[in-house]
Amino acid sequence: TLKNLEKYLDKGYGGIDSVEREDDKIGVVNGLAWTAVGGDLLKIEAIKIKGKGALTLTGSLGDVMKESARIALSNVRVMIDEGKLITPQNDEKEPYYKQFDIHIHFPAGATPKDGPSAGIAMVTVLSSILSQRKIRHDIAMTGEVSLIGDVLPIGGLKEKLIAAYKAKIKKVLIPQKNYDRDLDDIPDEVKEGLEIIPVKRVEEVIK
Repeated sequence: TLKNLEKYLDKGYGGIDSVEREDDKIGVVNGLAWTAVGGDLLKIEAIKIKGKGALTLTGSLGDVMKESARIALSNVRVMIDEGKLITPQNDEKEPYYKQFDIHIHFPAGATPKDGPSAGIAMVTVLSSILSQRKIRHDIAMTGEVSLIGDVLPIGGLKEKLIAAYKAKIKKVLIPQKNYDRDLDDIPDEVKEGLEIIPVKRVEEVIK
């Protein structure tokens, strides 16, 4: 079982940090990643700086992840324009998001990162900084996002959910299609220890 995992791992193994003692924050979200040695918690940070709507990405990112970040930002801008995401009131005539440059950072910059599965996590962290609302520290998520706001299935679900369980995450958001077809592969101990929520649209993720 997972409880016996430490017996069989080399003591040099770093493991996954628990989120138990962390606080809810604006601009910090838990994504989930697949790596060559299993799943991992993927912290994503974002800030806004007075500017004109430019996007900066850092953290050793591949082209697919950079594209995913641009798609996430477009989704958030649409939600603001349609009144689905409320931003602070101001006297400016231009949209709130055009008044700021945005910087998204993936810590552990020495580790290359690529793939689309952090899409909904980036939507969430961008929504957080533009609406000034905190993100729960005990929630994690994985899912690709399309340009029109659909949440698309991802790979490596088993490894990602095990990583969330080991980090003492309480709730995980995953694509509906993964929920429908992949949960049989997940250890019972993990399914019992996590509240797994299926999502089809970015609006559900923000809710």
